[in-house]
Amino acid sequence: MEHTKIRILREQAGLTTQILADRVGVTSRLVMYWEEGRYTPEARNIRRLADALGCTTADLTGTPSGVEKLIDLRYGAGLTAEEVASRLLVTPVGRDLFVDAHKIRSLERNRQVSGWNWKKPEHTGRLVRQLAAVYEVPVRLVLDAWMRTRPADEPPRLPERERHGPPESAVEGWEGLNDRQRLYLGEILRDDRMTEAEMWMRRQNRVSIPPAKQWRKLPFALDAPAEAVGYTRLQERLRSAGVHDQGAGATLHSLERLRLIKVAKDRMEVPGIGEVERTLVEITRRGRAWARAGLGEPVEPPPPAHLLSEWLWGVLLRVAAAGPKGLHESDLTGKSLFYLAVGYRPRRQAHPSRGFIELRPVMASGDTHVLEYRWHVTTLGRHHIGAYLHVYTEMYPCAATSPQ
Repeated sequence: MEHTKIRILREQAGLTTQILADRVGVTSRLVMYWEEGRYTPEARNIRRLADALGCTTADLTGTPSGVEKLIDLRYGAGLTAEEVASRLLVTPVGRDLFVDAHKIRSLERNRQVSGWNWKKPEHTGRLVRQLAAVYEVPVRLVLDAWMRTRPADEPPRLPERERHGPPESAVEGWEGLNDRQRLYLGEILRDDRMTEAEMWMRRQNRVSIPPAKQWRKLPFALDAPAEAVGYTRLQERLRSAGVHDQGAGATLHSLERLRLIKVAKDRMEVPGIGEVERTLVEITRRGRAWARAGLGEPVEPPPPAHLLSEWLWGVLLRVAAAGPKGLHESDLTGKSLFYLAVGYRPRRQAHPSRGFIELRPVMASGDTHVLEYRWHVTTLGRHHIGAYLHVYTEMYPCAATSPQ
């Protein structure tokens, strides 16, 4: 830790050494020693310093967001190795692993930890969960720090994900619909999924797509003669089932009253006819749950805490597929950086990003200046892909293709 950071942050906060010392619970002389670099704050005092200065422990230690190791998490929690060991020893996994302060330090220094169970991923997976509770951070933060600290280890094994049956309320809701309403809701869900797959393919092919709040509004009907404008995809599917007729509007409005879909109107230009009104439908979360229950589909749980959403997984694969050349910095924008990139975090006090990608400079000949910056997958990012590719392939069959 750079000792000058304490002085700079103290002055930025408008505090004297005495006020800071009082807030941390030490003497002003010790604060001066820290600022002069004569002593380094202990773990418990780093956390107190951060709280007193209104900053993060990373601001004090100089650790960029997304590169934290196990020792950084312990310092962030303000705990000594002895305190961590004592808290773990009252848990089943702590007793199974015979945890002590020496083993905690060995773990943090990437040294061999004695004990047969320490080589078993199911046991280290339990330890990761318990460390997350001790440090009061997300499980994924501990897992990432573990894999950065101990890259040669087999990744700790965490539960991947469980499938559950549909909630009883959704089953009862579906059973309360008539046959016509069920068919409409089921076809709207299928069309929503088909559109989602189309958007995914466009994204993979680097074709721009509108925001989800736009494309999830599915075209249902055009207010013009069918012989002139034809039928929408939804109308064609309902016609094939023999239920699309003059009662379509009443069925849509009944589903909207039940908060299963949203109905909207807009206008579009039709060649040879002019501007016509269009009816759009969007399935709601409740409608999705009822339709899945009626179609006998298991509830799709969110990905486990240590895995990525389909959106973030797709971004990671995209960077990995770029290979050694990487992606130009302008090719990645938006919120994904705050969850994946080194040096980012969603909000100032939020937990840091995963650190799976990083921006690297491309230097001119002779290293005279930077030509451009490009995104690359970090070592941890590649480790994550290798460890969990088989899980993602099952979770996201449309997205999980191996990186080039």
